[in-house]
Parts: sequence; structure tokens; C-alpha cells
Amino acid sequence: MARVKLDRIDLRILRDLQDRGRMTNVELARRAGISPPPCLRRVRALEETGCILGYHAEIDPESLGFGVTVFANVGLHSQAEPDLTAFETLVESWPEVRECHMLAGETDFLLRIVATDWDAYQRFLTTKLTAAPNVSVVKSALAVRSSKSAPGVPIALDEPG
Repeated sequence: MARVKLDRIDLRILRDLQDRGRMTNVELARRAGISPPPCLRRVRALEETGCILGYHAEIDPESLGFGVTVFANVGLHSQAEPDLTAFETLVESWPEVRECHMLAGETDFLLRIVATDWDAYQRFLTTKLTAAPNVSVVKSALAVRSSKSAPGVPIALDEPG
């Protein structure tokens, strides 16, 4: 995607929506210093250009019984593009995998996986991940705790925020 030219108002709208996605258009417009109709037009334009990819609620995993988060470093036998794409397509079908990143270096992919408990992760590991075609190695790291989880990107404004 080509970089989109954004002004201070666009950046303010993006930062506020990223921080508080349920903000009303009236509140968003007030914070951006414009009236609601042009604010809504800007939000729609930001959605159309792909700056805003979507909206979601942040769910506490433990409240739904997902007490284990594991980061899995996955190595493949082949790094040919069709093999990489096939692995990514397979990962899309696994709801336990919440993030998938292709990496440069020793590891081909980093996955963030949630499970109800360690036994559930081990079942996923042995029946799906290590059993997947082209997977040569998986190194698992159990998350002990998370002290920061910030969505999106840092959006700097010229003014203090």
C-alpha cells in the first residue's frame, strides 16, 4: 500500500480511534477540532484508503478461559514462496493462532497462540502445528505475563496530547 498523505486532523482522528475505538463521531470531531459531518467524511476516507483496517473489541483472554499464551518459533523445510503461502493459509484456519508473522533470519514464522491450558497447547502442537506439511522445527516459549500490549502504531502529533 502506498503511503497516504495525512494532515494533523487525520492523524488526531487515527490516534483517537486507535486508543478508543468506540468514541462517538461527535466526540471524535470535538477532539479533532472540526464539526461532525467533515469528521465522518474523513473517517470514511481513512477507511477507503486502507489507513483504518477495521474495528474490534479487546477481549480479556482469561475471562473466556484462555489462560495460556505461547509464542512459537516455526522453521520450515522449504522457504519457496508457494510453501510459505501454503503455511500461512493453513495457519489462517487455526483459531488458536492469533498472530502470524513471517520473519527474516533463523526462524521462518513467529506465532502467538492462545490455549485454555498447557495440555490444550500441547494437543494443538502435536496434532496441528508439528504435524503440518513442511514444518521442520517448533520452539515454544510460554508467556509468563504481559506488561504491555499496545495496538497499532505510535501516532505522533506536533502538539502534546
